[in-house]
Amino acid sequence: MIKAAHVDEVTDETFHAEVMEAELPVLVEFTADWCPPCRQIAPVLSALAVEEADRMKIVQLDVDSNPVTTARYGVLSMPTLMVFRAGEPVKAMVGARPKRRLLQELADVI
Repeated sequence: MIKAAHVDEVTDETFHAEVMEAELPVLVEFTADWCPPCRQIAPVLSALAVEEADRMKIVQLDVDSNPVTTARYGVLSMPTLMVFRAGEPVKAMVGARPKRRLLQELADVI
């Protein structure tokens, strides 16, 4: 998997503890090794993980290795970015986007 710096990886086993029980809003990137747009957005997510660390947590989930969580949230396209707050999905976006646009789209949930 394309590991974005400063972005933790979650699995089917760790998803509940890392995402559902988190105090901050969590942006989950559903990603895959074979996904070119996932590689495009990796540096954007790395930068946001550092810049917005006090307002949100960013994690990645490899869809090929974690089919249970992927199916639970109906993820069909990569990258899917899903924001969870208090254990509930509050926003979903599909596809890579520039940092400025991503921040605009996240403004109402972080």
